Amino acid sequence: MTLNGHLAEFSLPEIFQLLEQGHKTGLLTIQTGLFATESLTAAQMQTVLVRYIWLKAGRIVAVAERLDDKGLVSLIAQRCLSERFVSQVAQSCPPDTPLGLCLKSEGLLHAEQLQRLFLTQVVEQVSALLEFRDGHFKFEPKATMPLAEMTGLSLPATEATIMGLRKLRDWTALAEKLPDPTSALSKLGGQPRLKLDAAEWQVWELANGTISLQHLAAQLRLPVKQVQQIAFRLLILNLVEEVFIIAAPPTSVLSESSPAANTLPQPRLESSSPAHVSQSFLQNLVGFLQGKAWQRQTTRN
Repeated sequence: MTLNGHLAEFSLPEIFQLLEQGHKTGLLTIQTGLFATESLTAAQMQTVLVRYIWLKAGRIVAVAERLDDKGLVSLIAQRCLSERFVSQVAQSCPPDTPLGLCLKSEGLLHAEQLQRLFLTQVVEQVSALLEFRDGHFKFEPKATMPLAEMTGLSLPATEATIMGLRKLRDWTALAEKLPDPTSALSKLGGQPRLKLDAAEWQVWELANGTISLQHLAAQLRLPVKQVQQIAFRLLILNLVEEVFIIAAPPTSVLSESSPAANTLPQPRLESSSPAHVSQSFLQNLVGFLQGKAWQRQTTRN
């Protein structure tokens, strides 16, 4: 089933998270900026960015900006081997073998070179795509895997997202996706599968569901925005969940000079000293009690 939509509705990290959790295999096409049409000028065409991302069981296996099977060959030619030579070797590769593994088996590339090629091909491209909010995405599950674009390495889609987010400088496109600075983080259990950097580890350890992000930032002496970005990465990895903290309503305090304060009953101070009682009051009280006693006596008789 083909999926398509707009990046303004679903960000690239959310799309990758969905494809990895669903163990999806296919081609994800991302087209940012203006849509390419014949009516666009050369200047407008420069604002259009198209990338093709192939996934297998939720793992990214290749990224390219073209569909002519020349992307990886061109990348290799920029680093070590000539494009013509790589193309000739590619023709003799065994069927169902990625180009990168074929070159490695021939001794033309070693493991470290293959790793650097993959990171350049995937992580740098993903990081560039994360800066775009306007654009269109389309996922086709029946797409054929491009062996000529594959190094033979792969990376979980969310892990590629995290690596791309760490390199991201402009977070404008993802600003609305960041957790609120007044909310907290709560661990979802289990140790992190992906190796966290120092700041990510600190935020994850302090995620107890009660400390707001702005207080975490003060405690770690980091900018609030940076802590929000770290929290977003932890959310993508499903290591934490956002918890909204309900603040207690402020207590209303009335000043003594306010009109409302004047209508309130004034407190009465209790004195520890005995109250003053006049002698005339005591004499009247004794007389009253004696009169009551005489009346009772008369009644009995």
